[in-house]
Order: sequence, then C-alpha cells, then structure tokens
Amino acid sequence: MELGKLGVWTSYGRIGAENAGEAARLAEKLGYGAFWVGSSPRVASLRPLLEATERLVAATGIANVWAYDPVELASEYAELERDFPGRVLVGIGIGHREATTAYTRPLTAMREFLDVLDRPESLVPEDRRVLAALAPKMLDLSRERALGAHPYFVPVEHTRYAREQLGPKALLAPELTFALGGREPAREFASLYLGLGNYTNNLMRHGFTEDDVANGGSDRLIDAVVPNGSVEAIVAVARAHFDAGADHLVLQAAGEQGIPRAAWTALAEALR
Repeated sequence: MELGKLGVWTSYGRIGAENAGEAARLAEKLGYGAFWVGSSPRVASLRPLLEATERLVAATGIANVWAYDPVELASEYAELERDFPGRVLVGIGIGHREATTAYTRPLTAMREFLDVLDRPESLVPEDRRVLAALAPKMLDLSRERALGAHPYFVPVEHTRYAREQLGPKALLAPELTFALGGREPAREFASLYLGLGNYTNNLMRHGFTEDDVANGGSDRLIDAVVPNGSVEAIVAVARAHFDAGADHLVLQAAGEQGIPRAAWTALAEALR
C-alpha cells in the first residue's frame, strides 16, 4: 500500500456524495496518496473513490466500533479488496463518550472488535487497519494490532509523543485541519472538538491549559491545532508534524464550501 506523504480528509456530507468521484480524481491529480472519508462512514462507501481513480488509497476516518458490526465491516472490506487490491485502508475508532450511551470500557471494546477482525472468516489484516489513537494505551494497541495510528485534532507535541510511543516502524498518520485566510474558520471548526473530552484532555496532556480550551479556545491553541492564515504559516506547521515523526499527513480544509479545490491545490503545491 502506497499512502505517500499526504492525504486529504473530508466527508460526503460536506462535499456531497454525488461528488465523491470528482473529488477523488482531483486529489489523485494533485498528487495526494490517500482519500480519508470522515463522519463514521461505512467501508462500502469508499467504492466511488476507488472506481474513479487508478492509484488512490481510500480510507475510513473512522469506522466507529459502537455503530458497526465487525463481521459486516470485514465483509465490506473483502469485497473492496477483491476489486481494488491494496487500495483499502480501514480506520477504526471508539468515537466519543458524548456521542453514545454505549461508550464503556473503550479499550476493551476496541480489543474485542479487533479480535473479530483477526478471525480467518472475517479477516481484516493488521496492515490494512489503523486506529484512531490519542492516549498511551490506544497508541500501544495501534502498534501491536494495526498498521499504526491516525490521531485527529492534535498539536505537533502530540505527534512527537505518538512517535515515541509507537516506535520507529508503525505508521503515524495525524489529521491536520487548516484554514486559508483568517482565524475565524479555524475557530469555527474547532468549536465542536473543544466540547469533546477525549480531545480536550489530550490537549491538556500536551502543553495546553484549561484556559486554552475554554471559551472557544485561545488563539495559541487554535493556531497550533488548526493552522490558518497564509500558505506559508500552514506549511510551517505541516512540516513540523513531519519533523516530529509523522509518516503521512492527512489534510482537512476548513472554510471552503464543497470540494475544497483551492485549499487542496495550494497545499499540494507548497508541500511537494
């Protein structure tokens, strides 16, 4: 599987499911190696991306263990892997306590989900799955039972920490949202995530305070986690993630409606 250094992250709700193929062709043309679909997608929903392209890897970012039967996930994966070998990556995560009443013993739930995917009759190989991971034990599980980790809404400090936790061989593919122009679209994007304990607790483990995460986030926090403004300012943060140990950086553009053509183009050219 060739992910390359850069991927894009978006959701069908944002770009329109009917535009999936067009968006995938653009991403591949610009040189991105992977297209990550967010908002707890089904694995089967990756098909339009794969049909529209020749080399692009399609990934779920992420399949939610509370909302997915692992046997069904494995069946959907097998169909796509049969038709598009080596181009399907299954991102799996536990979501957020605020989003489901079923959220209990998340590490155990993830282990049990992976146990099913390890069975011969429902196999999703370790090198075809990554885990959404922030805290130490989930990062350990990403190293032990998956290709690696896909952290989301994280500063450079977390990428450095995650690389140390994962060791040198596991994939580290952090998501990085950016906003061309002013800070306002970055702040608007961050507002949802600053209301979720998994993210705020993680930020406070890596250099931020309760004051930073309160009231929509301090400017310091927003600029670190959702770089904004000029292309040069955004690229500086992206390169810092690579310097800290990222293998594959997953770029999400905030503030541009529909397929973010301008943002994807600007970052692809600047990070070549």
